[in-house]
Amino acid sequence: MSKKVASVVTDLALPLAEQLNLELVDVEYTKEAGRYYLRVFIDKPGGVTLDDCQALSERLDVLLDEKDPIPNAYVLEVSSPGIERPLKKAQDFRRFAGRLARIKTFAPIEGRKQFIGRLLGASDQEVRLQIDDQVVAIALERIASARLVAEF
Repeated sequence: MSKKVASVVTDLALPLAEQLNLELVDVEYTKEAGRYYLRVFIDKPGGVTLDDCQALSERLDVLLDEKDPIPNAYVLEVSSPGIERPLKKAQDFRRFAGRLARIKTFAPIEGRKQFIGRLLGASDQEVRLQIDDQVVAIALERIASARLVAEF
């Protein structure tokens, strides 16, 4: 159910985010310690502000009350994806080329399911990572999750 709720909320939130010139990065619907949480992550060049989060939260809250797509009581949270933001689309991998990323795959590739390396970019079918002196290509369809890695 959580993926279905996230998909429905994504469809509702996307046009609202676009109206506010925000990028909808991700939507999560999860149960933690007996409570349901609907988390909406947004971004924009230069980073999001508290006002951005509040504006989307208010508009989305009204639409969710109107459409009522979630059967349980939940807490709505709208925030920045943070420094280790998720990478979901080929466009994300291209945008953050040069940055360090952690990619986990559904099934092993050359005996591994986790890769940490420098993003070299992506086509519409695969992501390329520089790991030490090796370039690894990973098909987008094989990626279970991907995130930027904070560098200090």
